[in-house]
Amino acid sequence: MAQFELLMPKLGESIEEATITKWFVKVGDIVEDDDILLEIATDKVDSEIPSPVSGKIIKILYKQDESVPVQTVIALIDTDIDKAIPDSGEVSGSHITEEAAKEEIIKVTDESPVSGQETVQADDSVRYYSPLVRKIANQEGLTMTELASLEGTGLNGRVRKQDILGYLESRKESAPEIRTEKVPVSEPAVGAPATIAAPPKPRISVSVSAGDEIIVMDRMRKLIAQHMVMSKQVSAHVTNMLEADVTEIVLWRNRIKDEFLQREKEKITFLPVFLEATIKTLKDFPMINASVDADRIILRKRINLGIAVALPTGNLIVPVIKDADQFNLLGLTKALNRIADNARNNKLGPDDIQGGTFTVSNFGTFRNSMGTPIINQPQVAVLAIGAIEKKPAVIETSTGDIIGIRHKMFLSLTYDHRIIDGAYGGSFLRKLADYLESFDSTRTI
Repeated sequence: MAQFELLMPKLGESIEEATITKWFVKVGDIVEDDDILLEIATDKVDSEIPSPVSGKIIKILYKQDESVPVQTVIALIDTDIDKAIPDSGEVSGSHITEEAAKEEIIKVTDESPVSGQETVQADDSVRYYSPLVRKIANQEGLTMTELASLEGTGLNGRVRKQDILGYLESRKESAPEIRTEKVPVSEPAVGAPATIAAPPKPRISVSVSAGDEIIVMDRMRKLIAQHMVMSKQVSAHVTNMLEADVTEIVLWRNRIKDEFLQREKEKITFLPVFLEATIKTLKDFPMINASVDADRIILRKRINLGIAVALPTGNLIVPVIKDADQFNLLGLTKALNRIADNARNNKLGPDDIQGGTFTVSNFGTFRNSMGTPIINQPQVAVLAIGAIEKKPAVIETSTGDIIGIRHKMFLSLTYDHRIIDGAYGGSFLRKLADYLESFDSTRTI
């Protein structure tokens, strides 16, 4: 027996362990190269792990919800295909003999659930389903009629994982995104909600009335809740705000945006300009780009900007532009668009959200004027950018003051008062506004 040791992959330089959130296979299943075996979670990112080999699962060493160090063996696969797979047909599904297939055919009604058999009869023909496809169908409660009706994109019309997941996604479009539980009128109390791992604190008693709905937090929401509570307990939060005149930036973007879109095939927003100014200001005020370790202050040499991105699920994630000070304005625009798209399409890797040294949150996306964000530990400050609005303003001229229409926005800096005092935090914010207000509207990109 040729055994292959499946290792917990190291998905990023700072990732030391991952949690198994779901196994898609069980002992005895036959798998093919690139079949998805399990799903793992690191911080806020879930990743599907494909099989690097074909064979039979002979041992699973760790269960669901267990945390496993990277490079640890988590399963054993018998790669002796001739022995692991019955002679009745190929696992690859590229073909299966009619005689062998008929022996495996099962008779089902239209509403029967998917069974553990590998082949089913549909429209007087034999169709092969991989263990992974059958596993997903079983978990999602698909009937044989539904499974047989799917159009496969694999060889000879075989249903692949992407086909069944696409069908499930389209089926859920008309259903609620979250599961809710109605509280019966006769039951004023419900079971305790899922516990969030957090420092011990007094338990608040919450009453539940008839007709209320209970929404159980998903894993990402639990992580966000834990991280936010921890940050408020660790850092002494203080927020400074000021209003900046960004008229020149607005006029410049309005002038170049169409040409940029035509040339680069992607949009340019105001945010890359704000990031460029933030990088300059962080170099002027290095204490803002730092971390605190007990009684030590760590000044970060790299400027890794975290950008808060709202997900379609309503959750929040902060992908990071590593070494952002090495990019010009064009590079920042492309890097920002890339991480935002990857975040919204669930394509971020674990390393994409690690190593941030300073975070920027764009409240203006939601037409909010200002906000007081919570520091993303172990950082010591976070910048919030408000919506740009037209406002009347006093403009100084050589012939006297006049009233004019200007484009203005609020900047908010929340910082850790343990190491940053008001004068330093306020000076940082004023310098950032100065960079924005002195923007050269004749520059090219």
